[in-house]
Amino acid sequence: MKNTGYKRLSKLALALALTGCASNPAVKTDAPYTNTNTSTILEHAPEYQAPGLTGTYANSLPVQNFIRHMVLKHGFSESYLNGLFSQAKRLDYVIRLENPPPYRGPKPAHPKIGSWTRYRRQFVTEAHISNGIAFWNSNAGAIQKASVTYGVDPEYIVAIIGVETFFGRNVGKTRILDALTTLSFDSQRRAKFFTTELENFLLMTREEGYEPLKPVGSWAGAMGLGQFMPSSFRKLAVDFNNDGHRDLWDQHDAIGSVAHYFSRSGWQNNMPVAEQTKAYSGGPIIELSAINGNEYWHVHPNFKVIKKYNNSDKYAMAVHQLAQAIKQRRL
Repeated sequence: MKNTGYKRLSKLALALALTGCASNPAVKTDAPYTNTNTSTILEHAPEYQAPGLTGTYANSLPVQNFIRHMVLKHGFSESYLNGLFSQAKRLDYVIRLENPPPYRGPKPAHPKIGSWTRYRRQFVTEAHISNGIAFWNSNAGAIQKASVTYGVDPEYIVAIIGVETFFGRNVGKTRILDALTTLSFDSQRRAKFFTTELENFLLMTREEGYEPLKPVGSWAGAMGLGQFMPSSFRKLAVDFNNDGHRDLWDQHDAIGSVAHYFSRSGWQNNMPVAEQTKAYSGGPIIELSAINGNEYWHVHPNFKVIKKYNNSDKYAMAVHQLAQAIKQRRL
């Protein structure tokens, strides 16, 4: 069933909020914009703090500095961001997933064999193939249009969505604002990356009219059927159903956006992705650890395009094999 996406701010409410700001800049508003004189803020920048911040991050200087950045650089309302981040929650399980404890057990005498076989069993399954055919059949028009528009083989559009979210069944349940706030201010390993994604998320919600507390996705902040991070959403998501909004929880927008992602990454339509070979012979060949002996695959530029989505040989090979299985079964 087609997911119509998340509730958006009404255009009338947003227009009234913006009009109120423009006509009387001194009146505070909960709209995500501000007409505060930037030069005045800059004049007092060394003493600037974000008053009114409550909740988990009430005394967080990094969050206050981030709010300051969003006000000065992007014109957000300080009171709006204070209210928003006062509702943000620190998620301990996200911290654990981002920073797993180091393994302290005995070092194995030999590397574990069959990692590719185990990985493949997660994604190239009868359920993935049959549901992939059903997804393709129910969205045939949009998939064909995306394939033609962006020059991407349709089976790979379908397979990406299959591997990422099982065709929309597993889009994630973590509130994006909480995930990105936790990863930005409570985890050190990739804090800079996630802070940039949080910035893009707020810009995305403003541009598309999303309520920032509503979207949910993965623990790392990926969204929709194609699991785009906010920066990828802003650069590559498309309004493929022409309803005036980019909505990656909508099947047609997700299909068009995945195809656009592949196209911008250099996909070559109707060109090979990978072929299995008997032994390693140099050149563009990868080795995958299988239970019945290592597999060697000659890979082409399109394989590297899939890896731009997720930089893993096993991931790219799972997408490739699922795509081929769905295509062959659907014939």
